[in-house]
Amino acid sequence: MTALVVVALTVVALAGTAVVLADAPERQAVSLSVFGTTLVILFVVLQAPDVALSELGVGTAIVPLMVMLTIRTMRKDRARDHEEDE
Repeated sequence: MTALVVVALTVVALAGTAVVLADAPERQAVSLSVFGTTLVILFVVLQAPDVALSELGVGTAIVPLMVMLTIRTMRKDRARDHEEDE
């Protein structure tokens, strides 16, 4: 069981590094979703199914969706402001 925890922690660390190193906000949102999935796996390995279920809903689905919607809204606002300036 200890080796499985070490592997899961390593995968979580690699996924977290991928989130930090992503340059575009869209890529960060997608890699954040993957990071959430790796956390779900870690929580299942640590025998915390309630935390895994919460992370599955919030960290894998809702937060990345909110980030993508925010990016889209900001880009629309910038495009509208740019059109008004011209």
